[in-house]
Amino acid sequence: MPANANSVILHQYDISPFSEKVRVILGIKGLEWYACDQPVIMPKPELTTLTGGYRKIPVMQIGADIYCDTQIIIRELERRFPSPSIHVGGDKGLGWGLSVWTDRSIFQAAVPIIFGGMASDGGSEGLTSKEFLKDREALTGRPFNPEEMKAAAPLIADQLRAQLDWAERQLGLNQNFMMGDAPGLVDASIYYNVAFIRWVYPKALKVLDGLPNVEAWERRVKALGHGTRHDISRNEALDIAKAASSIENPHSDRNEPNGLEVGTKVTIMADDYGRDPIQGELVSSSAQHIAIKRSHERIGEVVLHFPRMGFLVVKN
Repeated sequence: MPANANSVILHQYDISPFSEKVRVILGIKGLEWYACDQPVIMPKPELTTLTGGYRKIPVMQIGADIYCDTQIIIRELERRFPSPSIHVGGDKGLGWGLSVWTDRSIFQAAVPIIFGGMASDGGSEGLTSKEFLKDREALTGRPFNPEEMKAAAPLIADQLRAQLDWAERQLGLNQNFMMGDAPGLVDASIYYNVAFIRWVYPKALKVLDGLPNVEAWERRVKALGHGTRHDISRNEALDIAKAASSIENPHSDRNEPNGLEVGTKVTIMADDYGRDPIQGELVSSSAQHIAIKRSHERIGEVVLHFPRMGFLVVKN
């Protein structure tokens, strides 16, 4: 079945940990979607044409609406496909706060454990190549040194084990998933980190020794699958964007603390890494999102969506 302006297109690559977070949500909701595989390292000409320069993976596209960062991607999937909800048990907003913990603290522990471990073992083709390391230095804005990670890995393993022990205790409440008997946002947010380690450097999962609840939970989350996946080429995705129109309605937030209104020209950038500045004209905003429009001759006018948490917005 060919994709169209209503199709969920995920710009991703298979070993992307943050793409796995979204894929688990697609599995929980049982959705049909299209994988548009992007390069692991720059250049990514089709992606940056679509996003105005934003390079981080994943990006979700539905027609001419482009969602940058997993937080806004999952928020939009929940809005469009509310059942089954990603908010289970007593979670109506706490899951978003927990995802900041998993995206920053747990993920930042996983990275040196993985790359430090590979350095100890003599490297892994591709992920320790000079090209990959140079790309990640450009992405993070600081040296990406596996030898330094090798020295730090044993200490950071303690930090990872402590955090996964919290998950072990939560699962000890005689429930199948983090917030109860149904899977949701918290499960996807923790799981992708464990999956990333297992794919790339499974030796590091020795930290799961003595955490039987987490090991059993990992198998349950994996069994959820990823929904129904199709594939789409990068140029096909750009063609869909060009033929479509955004469905975002212009809206100013009366409680906007910095006086941003529809039509305000702004620059948006991540506050941690991948701080490429994206410029556009504000279409809508709220406490949790901001949408801007921009145009490019290849795709026409598109609307880019970002979360507010984790991104800086300044007037031009």
